Amino acid sequence: MIITISTKNFNASDHMISVIEAKLSRLDKYFSSDIETNVTLSTERGRQKIEATINADGTIFRAEESTQDVYNGIDRIVDKLSSQMSKFKRRIAKRHKDNKAILFSDIPDSTENEGEAFEIVRRKTYELMPMTPEEAILQMELLSHSFYVFLDMERDQASVVYKRNDGKYGLLETTV
Repeated sequence: MIITISTKNFNASDHMISVIEAKLSRLDKYFSSDIETNVTLSTERGRQKIEATINADGTIFRAEESTQDVYNGIDRIVDKLSSQMSKFKRRIAKRHKDNKAILFSDIPDSTENEGEAFEIVRRKTYELMPMTPEEAILQMELLSHSFYVFLDMERDQASVVYKRNDGKYGLLETTV
């Protein structure tokens, strides 16, 4: 596992970094090769925020935790990631059966009820309107939505703007 730790408004000691690497390395047994793991430590409103993302050849596992104690937070992050892997093991294995990076046989079966299928309860169709990301944000705010799908005039591709937890905006750009 290749672990990259970055910080934002946060000073991580060498001991903390080694503890984070050691705890995340416990998940190494679920992967057949070196996979990328990105960890971000930041301080937000007086609390420490930990985000971890594992990219296993296109299958992405992500967890975040906001806490007063980074060491307890990293334990919860590892538990969340392990739980995700167990809970969705069958679905991931079915969809990504050619993904050799994940050792599905080593992931424990979940004790939680996985459910039969994700249920779509509403379907909506609308025409993508060409606009800039700034115009899409304005439209999203006028509709009081948390995201908005639009046709990016500059790129001629479908894109999504969304409101982040910190109150700022994000832009998802598509590629084919």
